[in-house]
Amino acid sequence: MNIDYTVTALMFPAIPLLMSVYGNRFHTLSNLIRKIHDEYVWEKHIPPEWEKQLINLNGRVKWLKYTLACASFGFLFNMMTVFALYLDMIFMARIIFGSCCLAMIVSVIFFIRDIHLSTETLKLHLSDMKIDLD
Repeated sequence: MNIDYTVTALMFPAIPLLMSVYGNRFHTLSNLIRKIHDEYVWEKHIPPEWEKQLINLNGRVKWLKYTLACASFGFLFNMMTVFALYLDMIFMARIIFGSCCLAMIVSVIFFIRDIHLSTETLKLHLSDMKIDLD
């Protein structure tokens, strides 16, 4: 495969867009955790049904942290690819660009895991409500 600036340019719009999506999820999650924390501070107790929620939210924070870290490394590797191309280090640019793609793949896998945990959180949230479908 021939690698040039156009190959790395394909990743430039994708990586910041993904990082923006990840950042928005992180922001929303942090607001939810702050809201729960404020309720705890005022009421001084945690309802029993919140324990699973808190465990799940802690897991989501962890997975989002890994997701953002991998996306950041993907962006860094993409920039390093451009620099290697600038220095005419084609073989090194290929290796670094492969690392960029791998980091982004891992990032998306971690994001899928976060979405799975998010749906589990919603199921826990709805578990205390009885729905009569008859």
